[in-house]
Formats: sequence, structure tokens, C-alpha cells
Amino acid sequence: MNSSKSPGLAGFGVLKNTTCHTEKKISVFFSIIFMTVGILSNSLAIAILMKAYQRFRQKSKASFLLLASGLVVTDLFGHLIAGAIAVFVYASDKDWIRFNQSNILCSVFGICLVFFGLCPLFLGSVMAVERCIGVTKPIFHSTKMTSRHVKMMLTMVCLFAVLIALLPILRFRAYQIQASRTWCFYKTENVEDWEDRFYLLLFSCLGFLALAISFLCNAVTGITLLRVKFKSQQRQGRSHHFEMIIQLLAIMCVSCICWSPFLVTMARIGINESRSKETCETILFSLRMATWNQILDPWVYILLRKAVLKNLYKITRGCCGVHVINLHMWELSSIKNSLKVAAISESPVSSKQVNLQPLSSVGQ
Repeated sequence: MNSSKSPGLAGFGVLKNTTCHTEKKISVFFSIIFMTVGILSNSLAIAILMKAYQRFRQKSKASFLLLASGLVVTDLFGHLIAGAIAVFVYASDKDWIRFNQSNILCSVFGICLVFFGLCPLFLGSVMAVERCIGVTKPIFHSTKMTSRHVKMMLTMVCLFAVLIALLPILRFRAYQIQASRTWCFYKTENVEDWEDRFYLLLFSCLGFLALAISFLCNAVTGITLLRVKFKSQQRQGRSHHFEMIIQLLAIMCVSCICWSPFLVTMARIGINESRSKETCETILFSLRMATWNQILDPWVYILLRKAVLKNLYKITRGCCGVHVINLHMWELSSIKNSLKVAAISESPVSSKQVNLQPLSSVGQ
């Protein structure tokens, strides 16, 4: 019987000869620390996004906040579920034969890693597409990108990620315990069957595709905003666009740095028929880098907010001096004027009343 198709025996062949060794106490300690930091960071980011969603009800920002909340919630559950399983495996001294006789835990672990790995990448690309449409096609965005449509997009992205994660189970291919005995994933040991290689390449290609879409859409959005800023003196309603594109660029950079090593390693294993001796350590290192993505993502929304950026600007102005800051393209006065004009344009009062009121009072 082919061991890759036998659920009960699929994961135990690698346990006989492992080339990776991890210190139990150190691994358990760092796993608990990473999980705790990830849960607290994502919880704080969720609170900030929910507060912002309740405060800003304009369609141009509400859809972005919904997608961002979905991404952070996904990262939170990734830390809760996958992190708890990892801590249990380390605490049990990685004795898979004792607690994984039917290979259920390994399958759940593998499904979680695939789903919580691909879903944030997909959501990041969807956020980039949404912002690109909002900047380049504002009329289409205001009429078509409603909250109901955004929720449907979130559901479709999650269902697609679930389908990819369940694909090996549906094809009676069990997830494999990796050589370090600390996690489960697609078969990476002596990959010879075309289907095992297909799963590795599919995971890598989907991850790189999501990053490429994010890069292209963010580039188009950034160029469009800069062209409008330089060509037109009117900056109404553009301040929140710049805030969101800065957050998207930060998310894209974090995802590329954290996920590229793991995606490249999986693609290399899928293309090559056999692994080198260093692959086990390489996979383990790249996996740990990928887990940092779920920790750093929420800090993008915690730190790169308008209020935080304005305070950092004031601190920088005090340290560097006025003459240096005046040469900066985005002066604080310009940002304030943009916010005030945006508040006027988005308020329900009539234009006649707005013209009668002082600009400073409307901005407040």
C-alpha cells in the first residue's frame, strides 16, 4: 500500500530518521511567547479597526476596514488554533505515535497551516484590488462595492482557501509529519509522485500570485494618487486614501519578506525530485519566518494610523527643526487642510451652511 494514500500510516514514516532537532524547553517557551504576542496584537488591531469602522461610515473607507478586519481576525484564529496545536506537540515531546494514531491531529494541523497561510495572502491581494478600484474608478466603487458585496468577497476568499486546504483530504492524500516532528504539511520528503508535487507547486503559485496582484494594484494606486496630488491643487477626500495605501504597502512588504522564503522552498521541493540534506533546516527556518507575518500584520494598523503618524510628525518636527520639515512634501498643514476639506465634503450639511461656517470649526 502506498503510504501517502494511507491515512493511518502516512505520517509516521518520517519519524524513524529525523534530521532536524529542536530543543524542547526553548521551543515550548518561544511557541507560547509568539502565540501570546500574536493573540494580543491581533486583538488590539481588531478593536482599533472596529472602532474606526463605527466612526467612519463613508463607503470609500468602510469596505477597506471590513477587509482589514477579516485579515486580522484570520490571523487571530491562526494563532489560537495552529499555535495551540504547536504548543501541544512540543509539550508532548513530539510523540506523534502516542497521540496521533488515526492521523487526525496531523491532518487538522496541516489544514490549518495551509488555510491560515493562504487566506491572509488572498485577503491582502483583495484589499489591494479594492483600493485600486476605489482610487481609479470611484463611481464604480461607490455603487458596486457595498458592505454586502465586501462580505461576499470575504466569504468567497475563505471558502477558496478552505478548498485548497481540504484538497489533499478529498483526494485521500494525508498530510505528512515533517522531519522536525513539530508540524504537518504536504509531503516534502522524497517527493516523487506528481500529485504530491502538484500540491507544493499549487501552494507556492497561489502565494506568489497573491503577492504579485498586491504589488501591481498598489503600484497603480500609488501612482494614481501621486499624479492627482501633483497635478491638482484640490486634495479633497484624498487624505484617507494615502493612509490606506501606506498600510497596504506595509502589509505587502511584510508579506513578501515573511512568506517569500517559505514559498520559494516549497516550489523548489516541488520542482526537484529529491531534497538536499539542508532542506529540513531550511523549511523550519522559513516556516518560522512565515509565522511572523501574522504577528506583524496587526501592528501595521496599530502604528500606521493617522493619529499615530501625526504625533510622529510632531516629534520629528521638534527634533529636526522647522526648516527640514518644510522641505517635506506632506506638510502637517496640508494634511490638516485635506482632512478639513474632506470632512466638509463628506458631511450631510448643505453647501450653503458649509460656506458660512469657519473652516477650523468644521474640521473640529
